[in-house]
Amino acid sequence: MNLVNLQDVSLAYGPLVLLDGVSLGVEENERIGVVGRNGGGKSTLVSVIAARTEPDSGRVVHARGLRVGFLHQRDAFPDETVGRFVLGERAEHEWAGDARVRDVLRGLLGGWDLGAAMANLSGGERRRAALARLLVETHDLIILDEPTNHLDIEGIAWLAEHVRNRREALVVVTHDRWFLDAVTTRTWEVVDGRVERYEGGYAAYVLAKAERHRLAAAAEERRQNLMRKELAWLRRGPPARTSKPKFRIDAANALIADEPPVRDTVELVRFASARLGKTVLDAEDVTVRAGDRTLLDRLTWQLGPGDRVGLVGVNGSGKTSLLRLLAGERTPDAGAVRRGRTVRLAHLSQNLTELRPDRRPLEAVEEIRTAITIGRKEQSASQMLERFGFRGERQWTPIGDLSGGERRRLQLLRLLMDEPNVLLLDEPTNDLDIETLTELEDLLDGWPGSLVLVSHDRYFLERVCDRVLALLGDGRLAFLPGGVDEYLERRAAAGEGGRTPGVRTAPAEPDAAAAGAKEAPSGAGLSPAERRAAQKEMQRIERRIDRIGVREGELHTAMAAAADDYARLADLDSELKALVAEKEELEELWLAEAERLGE
Repeated sequence: MNLVNLQDVSLAYGPLVLLDGVSLGVEENERIGVVGRNGGGKSTLVSVIAARTEPDSGRVVHARGLRVGFLHQRDAFPDETVGRFVLGERAEHEWAGDARVRDVLRGLLGGWDLGAAMANLSGGERRRAALARLLVETHDLIILDEPTNHLDIEGIAWLAEHVRNRREALVVVTHDRWFLDAVTTRTWEVVDGRVERYEGGYAAYVLAKAERHRLAAAAEERRQNLMRKELAWLRRGPPARTSKPKFRIDAANALIADEPPVRDTVELVRFASARLGKTVLDAEDVTVRAGDRTLLDRLTWQLGPGDRVGLVGVNGSGKTSLLRLLAGERTPDAGAVRRGRTVRLAHLSQNLTELRPDRRPLEAVEEIRTAITIGRKEQSASQMLERFGFRGERQWTPIGDLSGGERRRLQLLRLLMDEPNVLLLDEPTNDLDIETLTELEDLLDGWPGSLVLVSHDRYFLERVCDRVLALLGDGRLAFLPGGVDEYLERRAAAGEGGRTPGVRTAPAEPDAAAAGAKEAPSGAGLSPAERRAAQKEMQRIERRIDRIGVREGELHTAMAAAADDYARLADLDSELKALVAEKEELEELWLAEAERLGE
């Protein structure tokens, strides 16, 4: 059954044409992801579908009695309690007996006081309440405009699972590519007033678009190369993604046959070591407190040259505090952080300083540097602005007239133009569209330095980082060989996310297992120096295991290419077996050191 039909719809704001003769429809049970550049018309399209915005011409037809739930970016919030706003007039016994309502409250409002006033919530908390309100209701069509904003990795994983289990049709606008792949089966790209339609989620969209460009011999060679590079990562990336083929494998393999790995890790580490030396950032026995809570408890950790680390953890666990500590913006309550002599550090925080509104983007970038060398290529400030979405006259638009997303892009570019060799990035993907994200990923692929990234964007984190560490609420930093999947499994095993609504709990309160673990300090009997040495040895082992994993992937690719060269195959197989044996030995050593520390 057809729920919504758009017939030759056009809409413009002044000279800017957002929709130009668009005709499309939404069927029952369809799951559609909407992508495109910021300002390109995505939010306008879904607002027209929801009948919230009237087009200049054309028709929008809804099925009789259609119930539409619409989460948009500028919801109004009445002056009432959270419970009244989310649950309406439902009596407690009514909503408490509804499994779906309980799931929504656990997933989005776990630990909240439902009697609290909406007026006292932060913007992000109000956004979560609005999403909860929509999801406790029943609809025929759900339209979500950037639903993952203000959600952490766990919240996004919960939302994906919840949406998959619902029967309503779905149209979602988001730059979160992991979420798109997890929940959508069709993709619409809004570009130049048109809506290009593709079968499948984000991975299928990348392949189909690349094939269209190849078959049509499109002139946009750079964009095609970016998509091929990203597709190569999708096919060679985490097992969780590649184990569920969502597009034609033969076509994908043909498309990326000659595409090298997205990063030459060995070369980048060599170059980073030459720039940074052996010491980058060393935290030794560091303790950090926030009020009466201990965020970091005698932490010893080393960031080495070329390390690319993703940092995950619940809100309030200390991720931002750790970045500020490494950046030298706060001092530890105990312990010390040592920085290498050649370190040029740049820290992108969530609170960006404002630029002068009368300045132009090109002027703002050129005052940092007129050109930058990425890998082996030099690019001018103007070329870099173009890569970050500032094309033509947009480079000369007053900064005061830019959108929030554009100003964030500009701040990020200014940071990179200073050519740092250590990057600390706190939620850098906020307000960035998918095209800008792929440009940023491509830029970081050739950037030789050390990186620590905090992000709720799981796709970006897995794409950019080589390993994942977690702050789990016990004051320590845990290495996660299984990445974000392992983090979510650990959190689920600890029983998080199941608190009963109606009782406000302290943010990031350690769970009972973590609290019990703190009663018996790890590494009993070891001196502080011995503990530091053991932790550094574990980190050295982790980095070597990461590099072995990269080399294993390269060997598998080489063996596939040398299928008819038996002598070459024998040599490659011999090297692979040696690496596997070394990896097993390193894992045993890591476990032995962990046992010494009581981890």
